Amino acid sequence: MVGPLRSQAPPGPLDLPRLVIGAPASGQGKTTVSVGIMAALTARGLTVSPGKVGPDYIDPGYHALATGRPGRNLDPWLVGEERVAPMLAHAALSDGGSDLSVVEGVMGLFDGRLGTDGDSSTAHVARLLGAPVLLVLDVASASGTIAAAVHGLRTFDPRVHVAGVVLNRTGSPRHAEEVTRWVERLGLPVLGALPRDAGISVPSRHLGLVPAAERAEAAATLARLAEQTAEHVDLDAVVALARTAPSLTVTPWKPGLSPVSGREGRRPVVAVAGGRAFTFRYAETEDFLRSAGCEVVTFDPALDRELPPGTAGLYLGGGFPEMHAATLSTNTALLAQVRDAIAAGLPTVAECAGLLYLCETVEGRSFVGAVPAQAAMGPRLTLGYREATSTVDSVLGPAGTTVTGHEFHRTATDPVAGKVAAWDGPHGPTGFALDPAGTGRATVHASYLHAHWAGHPQLAQSFTDAVAAWDRASSLTAPATRTTPATPSAPAGASAPAGDTAYPEAPQARPEPDLLHHGDRETSPDLVDLAVNVRQAAPPDWLAATVRDTVRGLAAYPDARDARAALARRHGVSEDMVLPASGAAEAFTLVARAGLAGRALVVHPQFTEPEAALHRAGVPVQRHLLRADDDFTLVVDDLPSGSDGPLVVVGNPTNPTGVLHPADQLRELHRRTRGVLVVDEAFLDEVVGGEAQSLIAARMPGRLVVRSLTKTWGLAGLRAGYVVGDPTLVARLAEQQPPWSVSTPALAVMEATSTPAAAAEEAGLAAELAPWRDHLVEGLRALGVRVVPSQAPFVLVELGRGVRELLRGKGYAVRRGDTFPGLGPQWCRVAVRDPLTTDGLLRALGETLLKDEERDT
Repeated sequence: MVGPLRSQAPPGPLDLPRLVIGAPASGQGKTTVSVGIMAALTARGLTVSPGKVGPDYIDPGYHALATGRPGRNLDPWLVGEERVAPMLAHAALSDGGSDLSVVEGVMGLFDGRLGTDGDSSTAHVARLLGAPVLLVLDVASASGTIAAAVHGLRTFDPRVHVAGVVLNRTGSPRHAEEVTRWVERLGLPVLGALPRDAGISVPSRHLGLVPAAERAEAAATLARLAEQTAEHVDLDAVVALARTAPSLTVTPWKPGLSPVSGREGRRPVVAVAGGRAFTFRYAETEDFLRSAGCEVVTFDPALDRELPPGTAGLYLGGGFPEMHAATLSTNTALLAQVRDAIAAGLPTVAECAGLLYLCETVEGRSFVGAVPAQAAMGPRLTLGYREATSTVDSVLGPAGTTVTGHEFHRTATDPVAGKVAAWDGPHGPTGFALDPAGTGRATVHASYLHAHWAGHPQLAQSFTDAVAAWDRASSLTAPATRTTPATPSAPAGASAPAGDTAYPEAPQARPEPDLLHHGDRETSPDLVDLAVNVRQAAPPDWLAATVRDTVRGLAAYPDARDARAALARRHGVSEDMVLPASGAAEAFTLVARAGLAGRALVVHPQFTEPEAALHRAGVPVQRHLLRADDDFTLVVDDLPSGSDGPLVVVGNPTNPTGVLHPADQLRELHRRTRGVLVVDEAFLDEVVGGEAQSLIAARMPGRLVVRSLTKTWGLAGLRAGYVVGDPTLVARLAEQQPPWSVSTPALAVMEATSTPAAAAEEAGLAAELAPWRDHLVEGLRALGVRVVPSQAPFVLVELGRGVRELLRGKGYAVRRGDTFPGLGPQWCRVAVRDPLTTDGLLRALGETLLKDEERDT
């Protein structure tokens, strides 16, 4: 292998090893194979220049993570045919050069812009690059027929050089050998065969894959994928295939803007939105800004309290602000500053997510308000190439400027366009061109259209000219007026929960905890909910479909037999050891009513519903309080022993402490107390490897385990749980259960979530949660907050009195601790959420603690 390509004086032949990875259709595994090959070659020490056919933003994020180089989009419609190969050369020669280029295709090999002969398709770009094509095929359900498909793709257009094949989702080594035999009869090499379990697992959402920047575990996932790819794909053959590409005679692309300068000749600052909510922008956008002499400073609208100092221009690209509306809307200081800066005439370009950020509201939450519109999720996806013409003079150029672009969104604004629209296109006026400062031209250009500046460099020139003019005219050393509220105030509708005094007063101490207080009483539509431990906002699509399908059978009474059998199979126990219940709450009521012992010992702090149920049933309760000094760990020797053993109730992992008690310790607890042991394992399915600490076993004398499906699967409104344990005890619980108490939909959920596929998804969710929890814990400890070591989807923290109420004023609801026996008002339980939501909480908490310190000083 020769060394990396270095910059050379164009024009001239460029020996650039390169290949394009295509497929017969979407969903075949192009991203799996493309990212895997990029990561595996990079791990070998090669420098890979990544590319992506089409306007997609998400795949280039994974490409960048895999290679350490910017992901580049190659789209003839957006940038023009003549620029595709020069842009590839530019990417390959930048940043010290590269060993080869790997370009991921889009959709099916010949699928391009509608109404054309495959324009902007993978095949079109492969022709423009003179690159061989490596086909990826999902072979899960075929063998010989795969060869027929390859033959058709190979011969359909002689100008496209299909040079190799990678098989994806093979069922077995024998299956892979059979498909390979068929394909190689065509004279094409099979460079690899990935088994079904070798693919990258990337959660999807309404617009496709979740961006790499939003996934805390993305780097670890790619490391595993690189290892799997190296094992199953012949990387030497891939490199050899790339080296068959002929030399390119091109002049590498350059931005080529006229330089600009700000006041006193300085580089004007352009603030570019970044972070987890704003991950979409073409790499060339920043190339343009820097080439014109601007200083590009990335800021995070979810975290940063103000714009970068000296901001003279604002670029808000794409992303998913609607998915993070709660977190973004709580950063009120930045929202106010952006609003003020735009009102003063700050040159601003906002595309798609940027448009949403500037709206008055997004999904009902307050945003900047510079654009007179509200935004919300719609029922349909808007997707496609567009040609549009600007309607007025703006920071992007004069009226009549025509561009090619792309739209990709499921949100909609009301109104759709302003009185002065940003663009006029085939579907009418769209977007907003605004002149809030009365400058005579629109200083705010906001729309759903993504335009690639490489195809329309005049847009970049006009914007950088406007930025420099603003900087020269401004007497400010920092942008606009910084607006920071003197004191936090509760958002509209954020009333204090029952039993609370209103902000900012701390709650009054109560002699006895409110055992009936639950996290949902802490929440409000205007608050970011970190008080409720339900993992997902809605059940996954496949589970929601299961629930919907039960509607046709609701005329019949519920029959729990199939659900009981499914749960028994899942846990490897006999069916008489299982009792489906209407959530864990019903299970605790049945335990209390069944008369299993004359008295009860409840280990606290823990979920309060079991004790509340025991009180309702008239069972005397003794509390055993674990010590904060021991991080609420269970010390069995501290518990009483006796011959008339009580009913002992303990959580594992315990709510609200998150402590996971070893199974051996719980068994020792049972031997010591000599009664009936009830273990609440409602959160054990969210612990990595948690089943190893479960007390569920083929024999469970004197023991009962309560499980809940509510937390992991987003089913709080359905109520689905069950008990597993000693069949004699289970029978006594069943005697207390009303007929048909568990609904048909809940029983269907129990069956559906007991399958191996559901168990695998459950394990994946637990694995995803672990780094999210680590991120939360690290952030809290960095703020000096005491955190109890947790294995659960929540953490117990010692914030101090009154801090919870202050957080409500900043838009965040956490679970109060003083309703749990053994805890006081200084304790709070915080649910683990995605890192962006966590970062918003940490920002708000940091501000709160700082104000507390200033007040104390």
